[in-house]
Amino acid sequence: MLTQNLLSQERKLKLRWFVTLSTMPLLGVVTAFGLVPESKLGLDSTKLAVEELALPKVAPAPATVASFWRSEHVQRGDTVAELLRRLNVDDAAASNFLRTDATAESFRKLAVGKEVQAETSAAGSLVALRYLGENGAQIVIEKLGEDFKARILPAQLEKRLFVRTGEIKTSLYAATDAAGVPEGAANQLTEIFSGDIDFHHDLKRGDKFTVVYEMAYSNGALVSTGRIQAAEFVNQGQAYRAVYFQRDAEHGDYYTPEGKSVRKAFLRSPIAFSRISSGFSNSRFHPVLNKWRAHKGVDFAAPIGTPVKATSDGVVSYVGNQNGYGNVVMVNHQGGRYTTVYGHLSRYAKGLYRGQRIGQGDVIAFVGMTGMTSGPHLHYEFKLDGQQRDPLRVALPNAMPVDATNMPAFRSLADNFVARLNQLRNTNLAKLD
Repeated sequence: MLTQNLLSQERKLKLRWFVTLSTMPLLGVVTAFGLVPESKLGLDSTKLAVEELALPKVAPAPATVASFWRSEHVQRGDTVAELLRRLNVDDAAASNFLRTDATAESFRKLAVGKEVQAETSAAGSLVALRYLGENGAQIVIEKLGEDFKARILPAQLEKRLFVRTGEIKTSLYAATDAAGVPEGAANQLTEIFSGDIDFHHDLKRGDKFTVVYEMAYSNGALVSTGRIQAAEFVNQGQAYRAVYFQRDAEHGDYYTPEGKSVRKAFLRSPIAFSRISSGFSNSRFHPVLNKWRAHKGVDFAAPIGTPVKATSDGVVSYVGNQNGYGNVVMVNHQGGRYTTVYGHLSRYAKGLYRGQRIGQGDVIAFVGMTGMTSGPHLHYEFKLDGQQRDPLRVALPNAMPVDATNMPAFRSLADNFVARLNQLRNTNLAKLD
């Protein structure tokens, strides 16, 4: 039995070798191994060389000192110490420099509302201080070593266009504030359309406006509100549009998209955003004389000191005190056919004199309560050929349109702005509610 098992195992082993040898040519595998001495290959013997190399020294990276910028606006009653405190500046040397050094005098005279930016270290030491000085130049005060130095960067003026749209809910003041329109642009808006819209009586809830205006920046900081370039005011469903066009270096005005002058020869009101306390009437009860008499003008209630503007181009014919008018200014227009009268003034514009030529919108005086009056207001009269007319109702003459020579340039400008106004007409105003 044992012999048969051995014979069986031997047959299996031979069979495996037979299968292996018979399949090798089919697989194409031929393996050969051999060792040949290196000297018989004609190669040099390998040599290992070890050399110590000196690596260059790497300078350690300088430690980064953290600094922080903070911005604040000058508030009424601010001292140097208080303003520095709000700017997170805790630096006795900087405080002393700003309070005493002659080169920092402009800092001590900053007007209320001016922006100041300060760079401080983590410990509160002042690194740099900057703010806008006169004419838009930027003043920079920097720490150099142990001292502080001030330098002036010339103004780099930049003009940017802004677009705002709003809807009247309660008053024009509230609507322009809600829309983010600066006061200067809001005042321009009323002046532009004052020949067509009586902003004292005609405004209605739901009236809408759109303005495209410039803002002037110097070295990245806001300097002033510029001129409105285009505007639309929808009053009681009637749309009024205006585009500013500069026909030469000295002359520019507002025109409709068709080229007609938006401005009337006269403004309806010499005061922006005021209340009419007494209108034009052939009979009213005089509050001082305590009797009935004609009131041939319009009284605009306003605080003492409110600027009074000339309603049209003209020549000053009278400056002084006259009877019940108190301090009064009279202006002749268009060769004397028209005359405007401004009474009860507190004072006149600096340097105003008889015979002086003035332009529409120029400030000529300030509201007061001189003469025969019971409270501060402006008495305004409008005369045509020597006869008083109601300045809020009389038909006002138009100014000159764009001439034919300038019409192609005006058309190109107007088409661009009108396209913007069209896009914004249906802007969602929910944010103003």
